[in-house]
Amino acid sequence: MDAPDQLTKADHLAWPVAPGWQGLVDEFFAGTVGLKLLDFLAQRLDDGAVIFPPKPLRALELTPPEQVRVVILGQDPYHGRGQAEGLAFSVAPGVPLPPSLRNIFKELQRDLGTPPPQFPSPGGSLVKWATHGVLLLNTCLTVEEGQPASHAGKGWEVLTDAIIRAVSQGDHPVLFMLWGAHAQGKRALIDMQRHKVLVANHPSPLSAMRPPLPFIGCGHFSEAKAWREANAKD
Repeated sequence: MDAPDQLTKADHLAWPVAPGWQGLVDEFFAGTVGLKLLDFLAQRLDDGAVIFPPKPLRALELTPPEQVRVVILGQDPYHGRGQAEGLAFSVAPGVPLPPSLRNIFKELQRDLGTPPPQFPSPGGSLVKWATHGVLLLNTCLTVEEGQPASHAGKGWEVLTDAIIRAVSQGDHPVLFMLWGAHAQGKRALIDMQRHKVLVANHPSPLSAMRPPLPFIGCGHFSEAKAWREANAKD
């Protein structure tokens, strides 16, 4: 029986995306890097590896390119069973909040007065964000159980870099939230003249309070709210 919380086959056709992303995704998986990535995933599954999430491209399914107004960039999916759901920082309803997500909600409350979401539902699920124009993108889109960054450098970054470039080259301004050195390393892919870029430390407890750019107190949510109101078309 298929496990609902993990990847079961290395087939990008089983990972739906919004129509506006389809060409970019098809081009990637038809190329050398994409084919090698699928081969790697298939081999790891054959070896018995437990890989998360079940749908690696879910961020592209829930947030079409024409609706993207904010990008929050993570690194790779949660590596605990039942946590990763294909959206950066998000966990399914009822799943205990990982420390980074707790700090995100803590800063949201400090900055905007927004109370933490009701547990267990929606709990730590950020699906509502994703369906309202927030692209919750990790730079690497799969991971093995208990092994953070285990799929880094296997090809996902080529696709996610292309996604960031596509958003940057789109026909409307976008706000990018880059938390941590890894996400900030993607600034070169963004047209800084057309888009607003906010940077801070990663929300992980290891860095959320540290200088020079503590995540707690960064004010990104109020900046994003003001920016979206100023740039809203409807």
